[in-house]
Amino acid sequence: MSELMDAVRAGRTAEAVGLLDGLTDAERRSFRPELKDLRKELRTAPWGHPARLAHPTLHAVGAACETGAAAAASWIAAGDMRWSRSSSALLIHVLGDRDPSWLGDLTHRLAGRPASADVSYELMAGLVRLSGCPVPTTEAYVQAWVMHTGQLWQRGDTLFDRLRRDPYLAELIAALFETNDIAGPIEWSSARDVESWGEAIARLTVEGALDRKRTVDACVARLLRGGSTVDHRAFLRVLKALALTREEERARIADWLALASDAAPTVAAHAQAVLGSLALDGELPPRRLAEMSDAVLFRSEKKLVRAQLVLLGKVLARDASAAVEVLPALAFTFGHQDSEVQERALKLVERHVKKVDSPELRAELASAAEQLTPALRARAVGTLGAAPVTAAAVHEEVLPPPPVPVRLAPVPESAVELAEEVGALLASDGDVSAFERALDGLVRHAYEDRDALVEALGPVCARLWWGGSDPDDVRVDNRFGRNHHGFNSVADSLDLLLATLRGKVRTTTLHDAVQHGRSRSRSCGHSPLSDAFGSRVWEVAYRIRVEPLPFLLSTPSWSTGLLEPDELVDRLDTYRRLGARVSAADFAQALLRVRRTDPAAAAAAAGRAAALGTAEGLRLARWLSSGEPVLPTSRRRSSGVCVQLEFGELVSLQADFPAGFRELGQPTTVYGERWYCYHWNRGMQQHWLAILPELRELVAVRLLREVSGAAVDDIRGAATVLPALAESDGAAGEATHLCVAYGLGARHAEDRLAAVDALLVLAARGQLDGARLGADLGQLVRSGAVKPSRLAESLRTAAATGANTSIWGISRPVLTELLADLDGETRPALARGLGDLLAVAAECAERSGARGELPQLAQTADRTGSSRLVTQARRLRSALVAEVAA
Repeated sequence: MSELMDAVRAGRTAEAVGLLDGLTDAERRSFRPELKDLRKELRTAPWGHPARLAHPTLHAVGAACETGAAAAASWIAAGDMRWSRSSSALLIHVLGDRDPSWLGDLTHRLAGRPASADVSYELMAGLVRLSGCPVPTTEAYVQAWVMHTGQLWQRGDTLFDRLRRDPYLAELIAALFETNDIAGPIEWSSARDVESWGEAIARLTVEGALDRKRTVDACVARLLRGGSTVDHRAFLRVLKALALTREEERARIADWLALASDAAPTVAAHAQAVLGSLALDGELPPRRLAEMSDAVLFRSEKKLVRAQLVLLGKVLARDASAAVEVLPALAFTFGHQDSEVQERALKLVERHVKKVDSPELRAELASAAEQLTPALRARAVGTLGAAPVTAAAVHEEVLPPPPVPVRLAPVPESAVELAEEVGALLASDGDVSAFERALDGLVRHAYEDRDALVEALGPVCARLWWGGSDPDDVRVDNRFGRNHHGFNSVADSLDLLLATLRGKVRTTTLHDAVQHGRSRSRSCGHSPLSDAFGSRVWEVAYRIRVEPLPFLLSTPSWSTGLLEPDELVDRLDTYRRLGARVSAADFAQALLRVRRTDPAAAAAAAGRAAALGTAEGLRLARWLSSGEPVLPTSRRRSSGVCVQLEFGELVSLQADFPAGFRELGQPTTVYGERWYCYHWNRGMQQHWLAILPELRELVAVRLLREVSGAAVDDIRGAATVLPALAESDGAAGEATHLCVAYGLGARHAEDRLAAVDALLVLAARGQLDGARLGADLGQLVRSGAVKPSRLAESLRTAAATGANTSIWGISRPVLTELLADLDGETRPALARGLGDLLAVAAECAERSGARGELPQLAQTADRTGSSRLVTQARRLRSALVAEVAA
């Protein structure tokens, strides 16, 4: 019956379906090979090709010719025919003559497919009706049911009417509460209907179409299970629409306690409100109220904590006997990070502790008072009998130990071991140590035994994109050509080296890149760093091809990129003995990495280098004798709300350096013409820092624009380089501190944590200039580049590690700047955030024992009212003049 295949190929669906009538299962199976071959053809046909018109016909006929339910389900749900499937009605027609049990099996197999397979609900529901099988309750089916039911709003009826007519309502609603990722479809369909799913479900329970107790239990269980924020929001709306009676609420006290303890804030707030209402009506025993308070007061959400304190105050005012159970729970709040919460808890304890005749409870409260801030603890001495605050109680500065650089391990001795490390590096895009070891290893083994190295790298290269290409394939050369915008990852540079070893890149391409460098048609602030990194890799690749190097001079001694001067002299001596020609880019990178901040070691190495008698030895001797690195002149510029930095020329990086490195010493400008930046891989930033390990300011000034985006443009991940910047060597000047300042005001928590890490590293290394950083932060907050609430969160996180003195040193100039500019009428946002900053500063002042005056603080503290700004200003003023007992 070639007529059937002709009809399928021509897309004549009605004719093809008619030819299927009367065929036995064996006859239908005989067409499967041809149908599968046609399917393979259509997979490679271009979109819009006439042959693709056969897809809907092929989809229907193929499903009819599959006599096994599993095979038919796979054919119907196939991804390659998703956009050209036949209609659900046609599929039901061609499958309608099958046995009901077979159709039921097919239905459940289709429903068991992932929701992303996008199997039609009309098809699955039609097969359920046709086969009489139980309705599927899988994730895909329930999601499709919700979407389909919500799409019928155009018919003029309500969601309630459509659900009430559904014969499988009870089963599907029960499954609704157990289905993952269902909240999105519920919210979408509710937005297009006259009533929401919650309202419709509530009406159905009133009418009796749904069992109310089962529905309420299922909804509460779904909230207890947890999930995404959208899930919580959607099912909380359902719960609120059900409008539980007081008896129903009272029967689920254990559930409310669990939700108040662990649920998302919106759900926890609802549970807290229900329990609070029960408590105020005397229907929640004090023991359960204390249990609730233990959970809620431990949460980080201030709104929930404060609401709980208000509730406890009302309960204690109505029932003095509850104090025995409730006051111990309040004692946990004495250790809360917010001093206002501590103060509210202390006020409650002071007001109601007199109602309790229990020495054990008073002793417990007095012991817990040791967690209070020093000012509140001093108050608790008289009211609770707490131990007085002494000088020993003032916290000393606690900083993490400064990070210790790690020595680079020797290069693997065998080519096979090196190949394994290169393969791992290609997969992980590793750190400076891993890359530098691999780079030096490739150079060494190519010099010693190129053939053995190429053979060992065979399995690694076979997995790369160019692994099967012809040696003369111009695509490989184009990929690495001189118009390429630079190496965007470690894998890029290793790709070039491996392709060179395998003969996949022409020598002319390598020579052109070494002679002319990268095209300057597209550049950005990162280009000098990328060019310096790339010029060294290009020259290594060229030398591997024409004149292999025995090893690299520039391989660092330490993980930060630093190279010890005596090691570099030893390497130059070996080059001299071997008669090897030094690579210009490799030697330039070695000079930039060699340690010059140790005068004694530099002087000793300079003498040895001069004694070598080679041009490179004399150059190294002059370089080491020139003294420690000197930074260029700087100038601050404003760009919108941002503060940027410009550097002048650094002459020492201009003379005698290859072209790929000279731009590192050229002036930087804020307003220069810039093209789109192609350096999207932030993993390369650690390698840029290793180019100039003793001149991190030159790297920081070129990263400043990007890092500022973490605060100004809410760019995620823009500040992740800051810990590596802090661990680098050289002076930590304006550029480094400005980078950290922007990071502390970043939008995303992970960026703020990276900035806090950098701040603590600088402090531990004795390189943090708190006055400079504070002045920068004050200027950025005033301009609007940094939000004070984000800055307060970062400073609070840093202070929590024990760095109270350091954070006070930063907070003081910030507050000096902002208090002078405070205008409660014209700057309400600043006034709100300033209260948080004052709270952090007061905490640090109390714990570090800081004393003295702060300009403009008195005027703020003398304001009327009890806003957070005023109360924290008063607290800080008290801390700065407080006397601590000896």
